Amino acid sequence: MTSIIEQSKESILAEQLAAPFIKTERQSQLFKVAAELADRFSERAQGIDEAAQFPFDNFQELKNASYLSLTVPKEYGGEEISLYEYILIQERMAQGDASTALCIGWHLGVVYDLRIKRKWKEAQFQQLCNDVVNRQTLINRCATEAATGSPTRGGKPATTAVRQGDKWVITGRKSFASMAPGLDYSLITAAIAETNETGIFWLDHQLDGLSVEPNWDMLGMRGTRSDDLVLDHVELRLDALVEKEGGDFYNIPNAWLLHSAACFIGVAIAARNYAVKFASEYKPNSLPGPIKEVPEVQRKIGEMELELLKARHMLYSVADRWDNEPEKRAQLGGEIAATKHIVSNSANKVVDWAMRIVGAQSLQQKNPLQRYYRDVRAALHNPPMDDVVISTLAKGAFAAYSDQQ
Repeated sequence: MTSIIEQSKESILAEQLAAPFIKTERQSQLFKVAAELADRFSERAQGIDEAAQFPFDNFQELKNASYLSLTVPKEYGGEEISLYEYILIQERMAQGDASTALCIGWHLGVVYDLRIKRKWKEAQFQQLCNDVVNRQTLINRCATEAATGSPTRGGKPATTAVRQGDKWVITGRKSFASMAPGLDYSLITAAIAETNETGIFWLDHQLDGLSVEPNWDMLGMRGTRSDDLVLDHVELRLDALVEKEGGDFYNIPNAWLLHSAACFIGVAIAARNYAVKFASEYKPNSLPGPIKEVPEVQRKIGEMELELLKARHMLYSVADRWDNEPEKRAQLGGEIAATKHIVSNSANKVVDWAMRIVGAQSLQQKNPLQRYYRDVRAALHNPPMDDVVISTLAKGAFAAYSDQQ
């Protein structure tokens, strides 16, 4: 377990790295809240990982701090944080415990996306917001299925929604349902047999027929407990159909998905801070001073800094553009996708450099670097995938050329 002295040193390093991106007093206050929570969560991170347990204690602290309502609009009692602020606190939270950060990021992102796009009837959105603000309820989108793979690839869900009189009956199974043991609500994609459409249904986890199958057995992000949701003839009211895929909403990029990129660069920052501290203090008897004086160690540290600089500047600049140029949001899809690609790959490189600096000790079970390594690999499998990003950018280049003709 990390000592209080070590935590304070790591916190100072985190603050130093964040300082160039904190531009307002509000951002400073939000960062401080996230930092205090993250430092406490870091004490539990190893135990959560080893046991692959959902971090219930962490989430209780998040609820006590009203953290779950940060993206709720002010008109409904929330803080209405911007994308930039969302990225800032997500990056810091991940330095304490990546699983907790990724999970709360999904919840905050669902509410943020609904706030920006207003996909639902306003009365239903207000109901959800009131519930989040007053009860600190958790929600997530659950679209992935074993048969279809990532929903971003266009597969049609095998989960079905059949209308029977004045109700819907939902049957199917969802995989990678992050926070499954702790969720209050899910937004489930299901094929509507009558119309051949894909609907999104708002499900209360207290409903009969909905259960969690605890089968999450991954090397990384173990505390997310992204278990399967099993839906066995779950009966819903007709107004539980809150969205349908397609339409104008889908022309607006999902900028909120950058929360995962922020989470993984946060993991990389934690690895960087550990490596800097280690190199500054580790002094083998074969050297007159600490290994930070070795040119090759300095080169590796420099490589880490370069990756972090380019990744974070792109991440924050795109978030800033999204916030301050709303009229251009529809054209930012390529930049958002490219940001996720660059940040995720840079994060993996940084963790790798950190482990090379620390050496074989980085593979010890008690060393956090081995956990950072396993966690950061998940970045490569969060949407959009690298090949999709590259293909999208290429198509955009050809489309721009054709327009000139």
